[in-house]
Amino acid sequence: QLQLVESGGGLVQPGGSLRLSCTASGSGFPFDYYTIGWFRQAPGKEREGVSCISSSGGRTNYADSVKGRFTISRDDAKNTVYLQMNSLKPEDTAVYYCAAEDTAWLEGWGNSRLYDYWGQGTQVTVSS
Repeated sequence: QLQLVESGGGLVQPGGSLRLSCTASGSGFPFDYYTIGWFRQAPGKEREGVSCISSSGGRTNYADSVKGRFTISRDDAKNTVYLQMNSLKPEDTAVYYCAAEDTAWLEGWGNSRLYDYWGQGTQVTVSS
C-alpha cells in the first residue's frame, strides 16, 4: 500500500510562489513505477486536475489555467514529486492533493477516478 503526504501549502500574496511536495512511503512497487498527479479542490467546486508527471519523469502535462506558471518535477531518490507554483492568483486558492497510479502514463490524467492512491491534501490560500 502506498501512502502519500503533501506539504508546502500556506498563505501567499498574489504574484507569490510556493513549492508543494508529495512524498511517498509504504510497500508496493518502487516509486518510479508510478504516474503522479496533482489535483485541487476549491470550496463548492469539483476536484480538478492541475498537473501530471509520468513514471519516468519524461512526460508532463498541465491544466490550461496553470500552464506557464506551474512546474511539476520528481526526485525518485527521495520518493517525492514537486509542484512549483509561481505567479499565484487568488483563483489558485484550494486544497491541493497528490495522487498516484502504478502505470507509466495516464492519457486521461485529469480524471481523478483513475488514481488508486491519494494524499490528505494541503491548503493553498492566495490572498492579500
